[in-house]
Order: sequence, then structure tokens, then C-alpha cells
Amino acid sequence: MSQAKVPAWVTIGVLPALNVLVAFIISAFLFMYIGISPIDAIKTMWTGAFGYSDGFGYTLYYTTGFIFTGLAVAVAYHAGLFNIGVEGQSYIGGLGVGLVCLSLGDVAPWYVVFPVAVIAGGLFGAAWALIPAYLQAKRGSHIVITTIMFNFIASSVMAYLLVHTLKPEGSMATETRVFAEQSWLPQMHQIMAFFGVDMAQNPLNISFIFAILCCVFVWLLIWHTRWGYEIRSIGSNPSAASYAGINYVKVVVITMLVSGMLAGFFGVNVLQGELHQVKLNFVEGFGFTGIAIALMGRNHPVGVFLASLLFGFLYQGGAELSFDYGVDRNIVVVLQGLVILFSGALEHMFKPSLERFYLRVIHRLERQSAKGEA
Repeated sequence: MSQAKVPAWVTIGVLPALNVLVAFIISAFLFMYIGISPIDAIKTMWTGAFGYSDGFGYTLYYTTGFIFTGLAVAVAYHAGLFNIGVEGQSYIGGLGVGLVCLSLGDVAPWYVVFPVAVIAGGLFGAAWALIPAYLQAKRGSHIVITTIMFNFIASSVMAYLLVHTLKPEGSMATETRVFAEQSWLPQMHQIMAFFGVDMAQNPLNISFIFAILCCVFVWLLIWHTRWGYEIRSIGSNPSAASYAGINYVKVVVITMLVSGMLAGFFGVNVLQGELHQVKLNFVEGFGFTGIAIALMGRNHPVGVFLASLLFGFLYQGGAELSFDYGVDRNIVVVLQGLVILFSGALEHMFKPSLERFYLRVIHRLERQSAKGEA
């Protein structure tokens, strides 16, 4: 049974769906253990995430942030780089977004501030990824170690700035002043109201559209450009790629810059779109969750979008579950952990059996077809 005979949709589509299904089945036993009907729990989560406009808006708002961090991890992975520093790159990228909103927000409207904030967020995020990229490409320092270290450095830098530099005078809160209202991104309920569609107020904003455009950009970059070919070549076999004339140092640096840039866009959604000020720890672990999203999505933009939607559902549905049943929020973290466990760490547990089953079914169908023709 050759792996080549198994179509891509089996391992890319069916296998992740099977992993998620098993994770939810295990979760059902967890709910039974704490005295909650699994059917009632999933109904509550589904209704809270998709059943009304307010909840759906929050789901897509969380999805937007996950798309940025998931794409950042996915791009690096195609070059064989495991970028664990998306959390720090998102944090520093948010600093760039915040500085633009603080400086231009008082004198320019949102449609002027938005593109500048996007550029600043991307540049700050890419700059934070540059040093680990250089150390990996030129010095052989492992990207996992350096990016993890830079997460801690980013956290310390942001804490210092918010305590000593960016905090308004006389304030005790570790946050900047609120951005000028004219710099706030339009939210979807405002846009829908313009077209006569009534939608409950929620933080979903136009950066969701920008996130979709980023998915298209990554798809074009990785599979339809020369750079993308070089990135995938380095990721598949660095020695062979270098022998073929592909510059390893250049590809690694460019890939990490793109990865950091995508991570830096995270701040546009959260800061300019919802919080309207820079706060301590505003990333809230989205960068680390992006690793799981990239793994679940098989590092493809479509898969990243679907995985982001799933985690958006878990975030918003879990909040509704906590509100209705008084379930500890840590239970929701356990659910996320189970999804990550079966989609990441145990990804290949079902793969051999699934492939054997598929090939067995195809072989049986071919024999029946041959008998029918005879």
C-alpha cells in the first residue's frame, strides 16, 4: 500500500477532521465527569459561537487574530523553521501599531491611519524576527531557542515601556492613553448598519477582511512565486536546495521576515480594532495557539482559516459555557489542549489505519468493477 496512492484530501481533509472528532469524544467524557450533559454543552457552545449575531461576531473577531498568528507559523514552517516567537513578534508588532495610532490618530482619520498602522505593525514584527533569523542562517543558532528567548525579551521591553514611557502621567494602569476615536477601525456592525442590516454590537472589524487577504497573499507567495519555490525547497532539503543554487541565508532571513510581518499584523485587529489602546499582555497567548492552528491547518492558508475558525468557536463557545453553567475557564483550555494533542502530537496515530482503510476500500471497488466488466 503505497503512500503515493492515497490522495491528498485523505490526509489533509479527512485526517484532521477525524482527529478533531476524537478530541470532542474525549471531551464528552470530561463533561460527563463534571456533571454536564455533552449534548447540552455542545449546543450551548454552538449557539454561543454561531447562534446569534453578537456571538458570531466575537467568534470571527477571535478567528481574525488566530489567522495572523497561524499564517506566521505556517510560512516559517515551509522553510523548515519552527517559529516559536510569534507571541513576541505579535507583541512588538502591536507596539508599532500603537505608536502610529497614538501619533497620527489625533490628526488623521482611520482610513489614513490604518495602512500606516499595517506597515508599522508588519515592520516591527519583522524586525523582531530578524535577529533570530540571522542567528539561524549565519551562526547556526537554533530558531526554536532564539525565538523563545525573544518572547521573554519582548515581554520585558513592553512592560518597561508601558510602565515608564507610554503610560499617561498620573495613571497607575500599565496601558497607554486611549487612541483618538477617529483612528478606530470601523466595526462590522457599523458597516452592516450602513447597508440597513441590523447586527448586534461586537468587536469584529474590517481587519477580518485584511486577514482573508493575507491568506490569499500567503497562498500566492508559497505556491505561485519563485520565492515560494525556494522556501519550500529549503524546507524539504536544505542541502539539495543549496546545491541547486538557492541561497540558504537569504531564504531563511526573508521567510522569517515575512513570518514576523504576519505576526505583527495581529495588533491591528486587537489594538486599533477593539482595545483602542496598548495594554500589557494584550496578545494573551494567541501567538502560541498559532502553532497549533498551523499544525491543524497543515500549513495551508485554507487550513489555517478553518483551524482559526475552530479555535474562535472554542474561545467564544467556551465563554458562553462558563457563563451558563459556571464551568471553570480552565475546562475550555483543556478542550483546546485535547484538540492540539490529537491534531499535533498524535497526528500520525490514525494516519496508517486511515490510509489502509482507504486503499482497502478502493481495492475492493476496483475488483467489483473488474468483475462487472467481465
